[in-house]
Amino acid sequence: MSNEASAAATGATAATLNRRPEFISNGGTARLQLTLAMADYDHVHNLANGDVQPEGISLTPLLLPVEEIFYRFLKHQEFDVSEVSFAKFLALTSQGNAPMVGIPVFPSRVFRHSAIYLRADSPITRPEDLNGKRIGIPEWAQTAGIYVRGMLQESYGLDLSSVDWVQAGVNQAGRQEKVHLRLPPSIRYSSRPDTSLNDMLLAGEVDAIATARPPRAFTEGDNRIRRLFEDPQAEERRYYVETGIFPIMHTISVRRSVFEQHPWIGTSLVKAFEEAKRFGIERTLDVAVSRIPLPWIAAFAGDVRQLFGEDFWPYGLEPNRLTLEAFCRFGHAQGISDRKLDPEELFAPEVRSSVKV
Repeated sequence: MSNEASAAATGATAATLNRRPEFISNGGTARLQLTLAMADYDHVHNLANGDVQPEGISLTPLLLPVEEIFYRFLKHQEFDVSEVSFAKFLALTSQGNAPMVGIPVFPSRVFRHSAIYLRADSPITRPEDLNGKRIGIPEWAQTAGIYVRGMLQESYGLDLSSVDWVQAGVNQAGRQEKVHLRLPPSIRYSSRPDTSLNDMLLAGEVDAIATARPPRAFTEGDNRIRRLFEDPQAEERRYYVETGIFPIMHTISVRRSVFEQHPWIGTSLVKAFEEAKRFGIERTLDVAVSRIPLPWIAAFAGDVRQLFGEDFWPYGLEPNRLTLEAFCRFGHAQGISDRKLDPEELFAPEVRSSVKV
């Protein structure tokens, strides 16, 4: 794919895409200087502060809000390495014009059974009851929403074409989709820029809303709103045991022009992210001191390890194959991707597997 095609796909200039990182000398050793844009995660902390250094790379970390990162990277490719929305990454990859290359590092993962809200007086008690109803969403092409719809369809029998989907901002009017939608013909979708999901739910204009960020009334303790699942964590645990799916929200990508010039950086970055994650998990499991200001966090982490195994936040293609296959399947069925991708197509060949010694 040409840089001109990449620029057309995202709005970046060809000059930006052709920008080449430089090597700098560090104690007599030349290291490739790259920028890294991410949110501030504990499991990336040791990479961001320089304790962990990728082989052959000197990183300049930029810890920013994810909304800003996504806009600046997807619109202008301002960074060499960046956290990116998994949904947008899937869509661009399926079109064959992605200006970035994926590496299988997943800084943000969240189960989304807790993301479905109803009025407290609603007769809806089961996911199946959502068939034929009006459901509000902040964006159709949002990663969290894709998982919610896929989960409801495959595990609870929701017919997506039976629902009237209404798009609006969660707590403020005026929110719009960030990408051009190519919805399946059977999907009924409308937009309400004049109001919010919070207000529509309280007014009874929608039967439910599905949103990663809770509606304002719920966070303020308004007893007129409740969650669909009374115990979402128990439902999420059951879902994981039955499906093996641990939802991935964000992945890491490298500007394509940089990766194609220096394909070795993929493995260096994956190894560095793995090492930083190991430090973060060690802090979480440390029972000697309060590394994280939450009571019983080490005991809770121990329970998680029993359910997920020793590596309960896995990177790499194979450990995440079931989740990746599910997201590729969900994305295609919902019109996010132009075609159904295989997980291997999401990541560069150099980082699809690791050396075993």
